[in-house]
Amino acid sequence: MNKIARFSNICRADAGSLSALYEATSERTLAAWQQVPDCGEVMQNAHYDPHRLALATGIQPPLSGAIASLRQKLAALTGDDPLADCMPASGLHFTFLPVTLPLYEKGQRPQELDALRALWQTWDGQTTRIRGLRLVALPGQLLLAGIPDEASQRARQTFCETLLSSPWRDSLLARHKTTPLPPPFWHTTLLRYRAQCLPVPLRRFFIQERNRRYGDVAGPLILGLVNYNWTQVDRIK
Repeated sequence: MNKIARFSNICRADAGSLSALYEATSERTLAAWQQVPDCGEVMQNAHYDPHRLALATGIQPPLSGAIASLRQKLAALTGDDPLADCMPASGLHFTFLPVTLPLYEKGQRPQELDALRALWQTWDGQTTRIRGLRLVALPGQLLLAGIPDEASQRARQTFCETLLSSPWRDSLLARHKTTPLPPPFWHTTLLRYRAQCLPVPLRRFFIQERNRRYGDVAGPLILGLVNYNWTQVDRIK
């Protein structure tokens, strides 16, 4: 199936399908964990370059009490573990659509930026809403994911289609080389673990918390040059 066909199928998914996808993802992760008694093979490098920046769009909603408490629990559980990368409180974000790989140094101006900025004006400042936030587990990560409203879903579809017809097509396809376009999840990554799998205490935490809901988030869309966890954001207006 080509990129555009996959894109069309995903955008037609309803809230029930997305919720089922989250559950199925966590179930696959639970099965994978059973095959690895501890954290497995340790990664030699971090998940992402900690310094280079990527062009991305998303929201930076206020840190609610429920999300703050969840983040604090994870931070306390990981403690001084050098393999754990827990999202800082200042980095809360939900990506709307990543545009490029992390290609840029701080202060570097991407080529064709004026064209992207002009395209983005239609979506700049629009409100994205995501409800029913819940934990979703990947083998070495914990996500906080939810269900977008229909307007947000349509907006992302249209923005993606616009980029595919623009000079940014190749950059967008390169960013999503191994993932659907746009990615089906609406999420923030709460925890990355630099190993094949999460260790047992974090697995237990997920199992205990997976049925909880952490409320909703909303915020105006921005375009920016961002680092991997959005603790550095150079907004482009």
